[in-house]
This record gives sequence, C-alpha cells and structure tokens, in this order.
Amino acid sequence: MEAMRLLFRSLFAASMWCRLLSVVMLLASGVPARAQSGAAPLVVIRDAETETLLRTFANPLFRAAGLSPGMVRIIVIRDDALNSFVSTGNRMFINSGLIARCRDAGELIGVIAHETGHIRGGHLLRLPEMMRAAMLKSIAAMLIGAAAGVAGGSPDAAIGTALGGQQMAMRGFLSFTRSMEQAADQSALEELDANHWSSRGMLELLRVMQEQDALTSDLQDPYLLTHPLTRDRIALVAAHVAASPYSSTPFPPGFESGFAMVRAKLRAFLDPSSLTLRRVSADDRSAPARYARAIALYRLGHTDQAVALIDGLLAEQPGNPWLHELKGQILFEGGRGRAAIAPYQEAERLAPGQPLIRAGLARAMIETNDRLLLQPAITQLQAALARERDDAENWRLLGIAWGRLGNLGQADLALAEEAMARDDIPAAKRLATRALKALPAGPARQRALDIANAVKKENREGY
Repeated sequence: MEAMRLLFRSLFAASMWCRLLSVVMLLASGVPARAQSGAAPLVVIRDAETETLLRTFANPLFRAAGLSPGMVRIIVIRDDALNSFVSTGNRMFINSGLIARCRDAGELIGVIAHETGHIRGGHLLRLPEMMRAAMLKSIAAMLIGAAAGVAGGSPDAAIGTALGGQQMAMRGFLSFTRSMEQAADQSALEELDANHWSSRGMLELLRVMQEQDALTSDLQDPYLLTHPLTRDRIALVAAHVAASPYSSTPFPPGFESGFAMVRAKLRAFLDPSSLTLRRVSADDRSAPARYARAIALYRLGHTDQAVALIDGLLAEQPGNPWLHELKGQILFEGGRGRAAIAPYQEAERLAPGQPLIRAGLARAMIETNDRLLLQPAITQLQAALARERDDAENWRLLGIAWGRLGNLGQADLALAEEAMARDDIPAAKRLATRALKALPAGPARQRALDIANAVKKENREGY
C-alpha cells in the first residue's frame, strides 16, 4: 500500500511537470496560456503610427543583433501590465501598458533591446527541450526514491529523496531561464552601444521595477526565480552605464517627440474619455496633450471640437501623416465620409505603403456610395492586401466594392479570401466554387481554383 502511495505521488508530480511543460510550449508557440484557461484572449492593437515608431526603434537594434528586420514581427497587445515577451516565429509582443508606463523613449528602447536579445540567442527554441530534460530528471528521482523506500522499508526517506530530486531538477531549469535573462540583458547593452544609444533608459525602468518589488524581493529565493533579481540586473546595467561612452548621448531627433505622441494616443484611446479629459488639462498646450484631448473628444462624439484641435496641430506639423490619418478617421466616424477622403489621401501621400491608411481611405471611398470612387477604393485595398494578405476585414471591403461594381466573380473570390483568413473553411469552399463559375480564365480564376483545392485537401468532416 505504501509503495502504491509513493507511486501515486510520483505520477502526480509528473502530471504537474507535464502541465508546466504545456504552459511553456504554449508560450513558445505564441499561444497565450490564459486563453487556454478560459480567460480573455489577447487583443491586438493595430495603429500605423505606433507600429512605425516601434519599427524606428527596433530595426537598428535588430541589425546590431545580426537579425533581418523583415524577419521579426512586432505586435502590440492590449494589456495594462508592464511587460513584453517574444515567441517562436520571431514574434515580439509589446503590451500597451508598457508603452503607457514608460516615461521616455529610452525606457521603451531598452525593453525592445532586451527582447531582441532573446531572439538573437534563440532562447525560445531551447526552452521546451530544457523543460523536458528537467521534468525527466524529476520523474527519475521520484521513481528511484519510491523504489528505495520499498526496498528499505522507509517511506519517509523515499519521500525526502523524491522531493529533493524534484527540487534539484526545478532549480536547474530555473537556473537556465535566469541565464537566458542575463544573456538578453548583456545582448541589449551591446545592441545599444552598437547604435551609439544610451542604456540609461533601460536602467531607469529596472529601478521602477525594483520599486514595485521592494515589498517582496527580500523574501524571494534568487534560485527559484525565472528572472535574475531586479537588483542584480540593475547592478549589471548600472556598471555598463558608468562605462559606456554613449550614456549621455541623446537619441536621434524625433525619437522622444514621436514616443510622447504615441504614448498620449494609446492612453487616450484605451482610457475612458472622461478620465483623459480630467487628466489632461485644457490649458496644457503641448502637442501630446492636445492630441489626447482631441481623441477623447472624438470618442465622445464631439467631432467639430476634435477636428479643431487636430487642425491646430496640423498648422504646426503639416507633414505629420498620423495627424492627417486621425482627422480622416474622426470625420469618417462622425458621418462625414466624403470629407474624410482628402485627409486620408494626404496621409497616404506622406506615408506611402501603409496598409492601415490605405484601408481607411478605401473605406471612406466605399461609404460615399459614389460609383466613380469604387475602382480607386479597390486599388487601395489591393495595395494594402499585397502587404498584409491575412487582413480579413480588407478582403470583406474588397468584396463589397467588387459587388457594387457588378463583378460578382471577383466579389466571391474576395469573400472566399476573407473566409480563409477567418478560418471559415466551409464558406471559403462555397465562395471559391461559386467564383470559379463566374470568373474568366486568368490569375483570379486560378486563385479561386487554388482555394477550392486547398480546402479539399483539408479533408475535414462536413465538406
């Protein structure tokens, strides 16, 4: 009976390791573990201005790390936590809460540099295998302990042996994760120096984290933490700041002002508008403050007041594409679709190739119900989709535009693409089959055939 209890404990511990391994694997694949547990899934934030700023910060760091910028995807997620992470597939996730709580560009750049270090070191690729090895060591120790207890007639000694082996395996795994964090910090400092950028912001953000941990850090066991203690990381970065010749070098022009505008924008869109209007005084004439108030007023339906603030900013920054884009969005959502076209066109001229701006312009054109604007809208959507083929909403808009022109074959093809992007395989099959009957020979018909054949190969039930 005692041997059975020992074996049960061993198997139970093994199941716990398996659960931990499954969480590691989910994180490594980029699937949020909380979505698997029934919590709210991650919400992705798309904004051309924010994405462009992050690219401006990140691309030089990627190059310094020997990474091709085009191979790394940066994703902003709606989450108030002061956090960021990377997943396999070279995906870097930045929390909106991190951007909102950073006080300057240097702090955010330091985080991006650290996450770049993880990609550079291939840490996510090694993590699952290290987890498996630790789990197997733990299970082996528990089984040996159980066998020894049965042979020696000492269950307590067996339990001690099993738990000791489990702790050693866990400590070994966590030591590996700490070494990854230390390597990422060191890599970040090298990337910053390679660009002649200061690492002072990285140091200041670590100090903010230390303040948050102040109540509990003295009680924590350094060997049971996945990250090095904040004070140890601070010591490393502080020593580098003291020695680096670039610690007092300012960032390139536009970094700080661009960050301040993005930070104000995100907070104004994510916070309740009433809170934004209380937090940002009408007497504050700084560009970020007026930007935030314009967004809050627009969200409350005060279109004219919002546009007036944006026009004031445009008088000072006529070449700012993001102000033109926001003006177009405010006018469109305020029911003035035709008036929104000109600001969107100017935004597209100033920031060519931005899929989100092109899509906004196309949407405004389509909503005018002007047949003469449908073909230009299609051109904009096709250009946007050439950059981002998995944008289901743009495929839907393209289907609407083709349908209004009476080209039902192209409309069905676009809607089949939308269904594919949404993983609605039955709809994709139905629409692609219908498009095949209407489209003449050529690339469009071949694409419809490809979709129809692709869904057949899925061989799923119900087709």
